[in-house]
Amino acid sequence: MANACPEAKPYPYMVAGLPPPPEFPMMFPVNPNSHSSPLSRRRFLAHSGAAALSTLAIPGAAFAAAPSATIHETKIISQQPEYYHGWPTICRRKNGELMLTWSGRREEHVCPFGTVEMMQSRDNGKSWTFPRTLLDSAIDDRDSGCLETAKGSLIVTTFTSLAYDDYYLKKGKHTEDPKWLAAHARLPDDAARAADLGEWAIRSTDGGVTWSARIDTIANSPHGPIQLADGRLLYPGKALWEDGKRVGVSVSEDDGKTWQWLADIPTREGDDATGSYHELHGVECASGKIVVQIRNHNAANKGETLQTESTDGGKTWSVPHPIGVWGLPSHLLRLADDRLLMTYGHRRKPFGNQARVSSDEGVTWSEPVTLSDDGVGGDLGYPSTVQLDDGSLVTVWYENMADSPRAVLRQAHWSLNAE
Repeated sequence: MANACPEAKPYPYMVAGLPPPPEFPMMFPVNPNSHSSPLSRRRFLAHSGAAALSTLAIPGAAFAAAPSATIHETKIISQQPEYYHGWPTICRRKNGELMLTWSGRREEHVCPFGTVEMMQSRDNGKSWTFPRTLLDSAIDDRDSGCLETAKGSLIVTTFTSLAYDDYYLKKGKHTEDPKWLAAHARLPDDAARAADLGEWAIRSTDGGVTWSARIDTIANSPHGPIQLADGRLLYPGKALWEDGKRVGVSVSEDDGKTWQWLADIPTREGDDATGSYHELHGVECASGKIVVQIRNHNAANKGETLQTESTDGGKTWSVPHPIGVWGLPSHLLRLADDRLLMTYGHRRKPFGNQARVSSDEGVTWSEPVTLSDDGVGGDLGYPSTVQLDDGSLVTVWYENMADSPRAVLRQAHWSLNAE
C-alpha cells in the first residue's frame, strides 16, 4: 500500500492492514545502504539438505548473484482508464486459463467505491476478457486474492473497509462531493456500516459463471489463501476487525465453504504484531514445510519482509525473522522445479517490482531480479506470479503511472534462464 506516515505510532489504517492515503510521506525512511540479500543454491537442497538446515537465514552470509532472467514483454492490461485499479492477484487454473482479480471501479487509493473485479485470459496473458464485477458491497471492497482448489472450486477474497470515512469524510474532505456522500449513504448509519466490516471470500463451483454469497474467512491478506497437499486451504493473514487483531492462519477443511482459526504466529521480541505485521502470504514446499512472509513496519527491519515457517501443517510457527529483503508485500510461488519464487514491490528509487529465488525452501534467498524499475513513486506493487507450461512466468501488479489518469494493471512476461 503506497505511502505511510513517519511517526513511530502506526496510523489505524496500518493497524487494520489498510493503506494510507497516498499523499502521506513514507513511514520507513530510505536507507541506501540496506540492500543485503541472502544466498541462493540449487534445488537439491530442497529435498535433501533443507530439512537439516536451520529455518533462519544466516546473518552475514556472502549472498549469491541474482539468477539470470529475461523480460520478454511488459504491458498495461487494464481496460478502464477512468478507474483506479488496486492490489491484484493472478492465479492459473488446471485448464491453463489465467484468472486475475483486483479492487476496481475506484476513484483513488482510498475511496468508498471499491469493488471486486475479474478478468480471464485463455492465451497465457496475451489478451484478457473485459472486467466483470464479482462483488460490490455497500462499503469499500479492497484487495483481492484468487485460487482454484484441487476440486476445481474458485475462491476469491477481499475485505471491507471504512478508511474513506475515517480519513476523509470525518476530517472534512470530500464532504462536498455528491458521489462520495451518496456512496456513504448506501447504508443508513454508522452501526450498519460497522456491521458490514469483515474478511470475505466468494466461491464458484462452475468455473466462475456464478458466485456464492460472502463467506467469513476470519483472516485476510491481499493474495488470499493457499492449498496444502492434504487438501486443506490455509489462509495466512490478520483478523482485521476483531479486538486484538490476531496475526496467524485460518483454515478450511471443506473446500472453502467454512473457515476456522488454526494458530497464531508468534511475535518477535520487541515487535508490535497488531500494529506492524501486515499482508502475509504463504507457500507449501516440496518437503511439506510451509513458509509465510510478513510485511513488517516495526522499528527493527522496518520496510523489510519477515518470514516464519511451520513444519507441522500450520499448527505452530517459528518466530518471524528478517531475510535481508527490503520491499513488500510479497507473493510466494513454488516453481515446477520446486524452487520458491518471491515477488514484491520496491517502493524507493528505482521504484518498481523485484523477484528472488530460493533453492533451499526459503532458508536463503538470492539477490533480486528486477521486473520493473520505471515507477514514478511508491503507489505500486503487490505483484503476484504464475508459471506457464513452458516454464516462463507471468507477473501482474498495480501502478500509478505518470501518463495514466489513475492506477493501472501492468503485466510482465518473463523467464528465469537456465543455469
